[in-house]
Amino acid sequence: MASVLSEPLDEAPRGCADTTQLRGQVFAQNCPSRAVLSHVTSRWGVLVLVALRKGTHRFGDLRRSLEGVSEKMLSQTLQALEADGLVQRTAYPVVPPHVEYDLTPLGEEAAAHVHALVDWIERNIGVILGGGAPLDAA
Repeated sequence: MASVLSEPLDEAPRGCADTTQLRGQVFAQNCPSRAVLSHVTSRWGVLVLVALRKGTHRFGDLRRSLEGVSEKMLSQTLQALEADGLVQRTAYPVVPPHVEYDLTPLGEEAAAHVHALVDWIERNIGVILGGGAPLDAA
């Protein structure tokens, strides 16, 4: 999988990639890759990315489609994903306010990977919960 970084860093965060590396080191304590991984794989981050794969959504539409998410958590999740460059927020200067969210090209790539994991989980939920045949049984 290609790295998020396209150019060497001027100065790498301590414990992360050095200036000649193009990849982060997610196992290093201070690497920013960990924060991005946390945002993408959070309880609501995964679901937001999968929902936005279907196209542009307004805040209320997203909230209704993600059963159980509070306004505060959805807002925080969208802000984190936007700061990571995965989600684009478009505000229209109208009354009442109209804001739409969609995936950036980088977000589309991340969402495809997350969606593949979600799909795998859904296909294997019986086995995961102990109610189905083992995956290697043919």
